[in-house]
Parts: sequence; structure tokens; C-alpha cells
Amino acid sequence: MSKTGQARVLTPEQFAHLLHVIQEHRYPEKNTALVQISFKLGLRVQEIALLQIKDVAELGPKSSGQRSFKLKEILALPAAYTKGADALKRSRSTYQRRRISFSVHDFHQLVQRIETMAKAGAEIKPEDFYPEVKKHRGKSRDLPMSDLALRTAIENHLAIRLEANPSVKKTDPLFLTQKGGPYSPNTLQEHVALMQRHWAGIERASSHSGRRTLMTNIIHEQKKSVKVAQKIAGHVSPSTTLIYEEPPEESLKEALRDAGYKYVG
Repeated sequence: MSKTGQARVLTPEQFAHLLHVIQEHRYPEKNTALVQISFKLGLRVQEIALLQIKDVAELGPKSSGQRSFKLKEILALPAAYTKGADALKRSRSTYQRRRISFSVHDFHQLVQRIETMAKAGAEIKPEDFYPEVKKHRGKSRDLPMSDLALRTAIENHLAIRLEANPSVKKTDPLFLTQKGGPYSPNTLQEHVALMQRHWAGIERASSHSGRRTLMTNIIHEQKKSVKVAQKIAGHVSPSTTLIYEEPPEESLKEALRDAGYKYVG
């Protein structure tokens, strides 16, 4: 069953319009590169926020106040990037548990343990009996950067970065905010959504639209296997990738339109 509130899958026309309106705003090279990486490689917004220059390019030596670079053929995305900002200790997040569950066997053991502690007069704190939080494992993946528009966008962005500051380090963030600092996942999420919804006027588009558009294209348009989509998406389980097997909005619209032709009046 389709989930409500899913990110919009952009049509080729909407994507072209998005790229066009980006040129009418500040930092078009950076924003074009952001969008191209999202739609052509399917990176999560937190993965884009954590990208470093060394992930996409080799920096040359600084010479006469200038800095050269060579774009890589493969983006080798570390598994740690999928864990969000904490992977590089940029921010700390707090997690408040709202629901816990136990197997029948574990629950019986827990009750017996509490009974034993109560009889011994020991202090009992509920949080001491919570099951361990499952940590997100993440999954590394190698993504070929073969698309010409993608490569051109990244090259244009890097050229401007290096011209403005030839002393950048290879470990510096690939994308910087207007204030010159790294993006947090939340800030970048809002920025990518802003470009699509407000600049391009695409209803229900979000920071996840690029990833969902790519996965939908791979499965529905290219007819590739779920295994291929899973590898590109970096999903640990293929069941997660199956979410993208849902028909895109354009297919539903076409089906309803065709049905309407036969039932006129």
C-alpha cells in the first residue's frame, strides 16, 4: 500500500525546470551540483552533507595562487556517512524512546529478574530493563560518476571553490553554507526542499525526491532488478528497496486518464 506523504517523483520536465530556476538564484554552481548528486547518484541528504572534497576529486599542488584538481571516476561512499552528522562528530543527537518490545521468552525472563530484585530490596529503574537500541549499520557503496551533467556540475562547483580559496584541504566539506561552514543534515534538507518547492514550484517535492526519482527510474523505466537498485541505494535489506517498486505518480495519472477516455459523459 502506498504511503502518504511520500516525496514527489519528478518528471524530466520538472527536473529541467528545477535546473533552470537554480540559475536565477545565488550560488547556481553549488546548487546545481547538489541537485545533480541527489538525482544522479541517489545520495541521502545526510550523506551529501558529509561529503568531503577527497570523495569526489584529487587535489593538485598549489601553484602561483591556483589549485588544480581531477574528478574521480568512482564516488566511494563510506558506510559511516549513512549514520548522519555524528559520523564526523559534527553534532550530537538525543534519542528518546517512545516504544519498546520484547519476545515472550525475554519478557518472562525480565519479570523473573524484576521479582528477584524486588525480593532483595534492590532499586528498580525502568530504563535499566530497556532492550538495547539497534544501531544503524550503514553500508558502503561505490557509485560511478559517469553522467556528463553530473561531472560538469561538480567540476564547475569545485573550480569556483578553489578559485576563491586555493588553500582548501582535501578533507574540507564539499559543500559549504553561505556562512562558510559545513551543512548540517537538517539545514541541507531544508535548503534542497526550498529549491524544489519554492523556487521551482514543485508541489510535495522534498530532499528525498532526488533519491526516490532515481530509484523509480531504475526500477520502472530501466526495468533493472531490485538487486541493482539496492546496491545503488545502499540498503542493507532488499525489503527496503521494494518500497520503490510502487508505481510512480505519472503511471497512476496515465492509467486514470486512459480509463477516462472509455467512460466519457
